[in-house]
Amino acid sequence: MRSALKHIVAHTYKPLLVRYLSKTRVYHYENIRLEIPPQVFHPGFFFSTRLLLNYIRELPLKNKSFLELGCGSGLISLYAQKKGAMVTATDINPTAIEFLRKNSEWNGAAITIILSDLFRDIPVQLFDIVAINPPYYKKKPVSAQDYAWCCGENGEYFEALFGGLGNYVHPGSEVYMVLFDGCDMEMIENLAAQNGFNLNCVLTRKNLLEKNSIYKIEKIN
Repeated sequence: MRSALKHIVAHTYKPLLVRYLSKTRVYHYENIRLEIPPQVFHPGFFFSTRLLLNYIRELPLKNKSFLELGCGSGLISLYAQKKGAMVTATDINPTAIEFLRKNSEWNGAAITIILSDLFRDIPVQLFDIVAINPPYYKKKPVSAQDYAWCCGENGEYFEALFGGLGNYVHPGSEVYMVLFDGCDMEMIENLAAQNGFNLNCVLTRKNLLEKNSIYKIEKIN
């Protein structure tokens, strides 16, 4: 019954969503206003962003150094900044960075914005909190937009993520990543372990289309 309902919802909802997101749209979350172009992951229509944001908002953010890797629209970064965090937001998509600069000005948010492929162009520093909503699908990204969805045919995204993460965290850092039930969890956990990290599931929620979980990435002692 659930799979049939999932099929119906996916095949009726998705075409409407694709049409709606073919134009730049304005999105509001509390006192945050965002303009989101078609090339950027829209936080209002994807469960993973809202789940991660809802978890982040329960953390003590004031005066914390905060990194959002692959920030997309930047909603989580803007929210963290408004709660007193010192925020760095990065993305590989130049359009996402362009619009985040505009949106940060519009919202009066002083955040550091960096165009970067994961850690490549981020100055080495230690963050208290790191938030990650990664690409999930094992496919080679071709366009800038693809990087929001595709982690490479062999999970190259996760290999680079776990390979670089240790240079940006200290023993007290909290690193949170949201994943959905279609991920290759065995691959992700193996790549984490190879680089000295463990994934600890701290929250799971599901809707009609998918199940998402938040994992705390912890250094293996």
